[in-house]
Amino acid sequence: MKLAILGGGGFRVPLVHRALLADRGPGRITELVLHDLDAGRLTAIGHVLAQQAAGSVDPPRVTATTDLDEALTGATFVFSAIRVGGLEGRVVDEQVALGEGVLGQETVGAGGVAYGLRTVPVAMRIAKRVAEVAPEAWVINFTNPAGMVTEAMSRHLGDRVIGICDSPVGLGRRVARTLGIDPATAWFDYAGLNHLGWLRSVHVGGRDVLPRLLADPAALESFEEGRLFGADWLRTLGAIPNEYLHYYYFTRDAVAAARSHSRGAVLTEQQRRFYESVRRDPSDALPAWESARFEREVTYGAESREAAGIGDRDSDDLESGGYEKVALALMRAIAHDERTTLILNVRNRTTLSVVDSEAVVEVPCLVDAGGPRPVVIDQLPEYARSLVCGVKTVERAVIEAAVHASPAAALKALALHPLVDSVNVARRLLDGYLRKMPELAYLRS
Repeated sequence: MKLAILGGGGFRVPLVHRALLADRGPGRITELVLHDLDAGRLTAIGHVLAQQAAGSVDPPRVTATTDLDEALTGATFVFSAIRVGGLEGRVVDEQVALGEGVLGQETVGAGGVAYGLRTVPVAMRIAKRVAEVAPEAWVINFTNPAGMVTEAMSRHLGDRVIGICDSPVGLGRRVARTLGIDPATAWFDYAGLNHLGWLRSVHVGGRDVLPRLLADPAALESFEEGRLFGADWLRTLGAIPNEYLHYYYFTRDAVAAARSHSRGAVLTEQQRRFYESVRRDPSDALPAWESARFEREVTYGAESREAAGIGDRDSDDLESGGYEKVALALMRAIAHDERTTLILNVRNRTTLSVVDSEAVVEVPCLVDAGGPRPVVIDQLPEYARSLVCGVKTVERAVIEAAVHASPAAALKALALHPLVDSVNVARRLLDGYLRKMPELAYLRS
């Protein structure tokens, strides 16, 4: 089978390649095509993959191209992992928002809206081209903001585009470890939108074991989310929120911390050093990547940890979040009818009553050769409903802005976001992004 990765020069591509090397099952991926607009980044990642595959028996054949149609032709699966505007764009997202005293995180708040405004038009063009060149392919979307982008792409691809994220996987793993259970034997009742979900129960042998964790403050505060939110707040909710909800529940603290921790600037510098080092000395590409990846994981969520007053990440959380393993399990389930359950971003159908059937939600899904089907679950608690509806309205406004080149819809997306506190602030944000983002030229008419 052929897998095409769009954004193939991206920093996290070696994680996917590593998962492919570990897959020895029949019908595995035998051809990996990397597509990127930046030939230099493709070359650098190519060196990493070649060194990573050294000594492997019959690794997937890896090729690279800057031609989209060449990458798509004959693909069974397509990973969309693009970053429109690069990490430099992420820095602008943060700076413009913080200049107005609001959050600039790349998927949450004003920064997420700005990132969506420049990404959705490109993602929709890619989706249309996939439908024309590789209509039987399944698209697995990694591109952030993942739920919004997946929903936009579904207008051309329907249920053949699936969004994945490693946040629910990491949360489930940490909760299972704290409870002393094997995550493979548990059912995690998780629901919401991407980066806006809650773990409401954990079933083992038909019994919900999450109340045992919620009743133990020391155990609650022994893992990342417990330290971020505090045991009292988690017990008040009766659920474990996705780590990104820290931005909503502790907004002032998060904005204050973000002023001293620019995640975009940190990653820009980390990756600049990596790509430059590989250009100078390709023979050490893999060690250079491993070093940069470790630094990336250590600094992940630094601003949230500062806002919560907690220290460095636990060593158990420095392993990859697991999105590449989710992707591999998803591909095998579809290609070989290996039935499994995964938390995915898919069209809602009738799963959550607070949004319509076409809305992309993040929920447990049964996956087999027919693709993913969301599982009927308990409805969202009252405290979550308005937040989910509000953020979904913002996502829809971004898609409307992209489809119709509408500055009014872009302003609406910013002004209606729960983390933007004034229409006048939204106007200034939009003006700032339009001045600094060439990718938003389509909104300047």
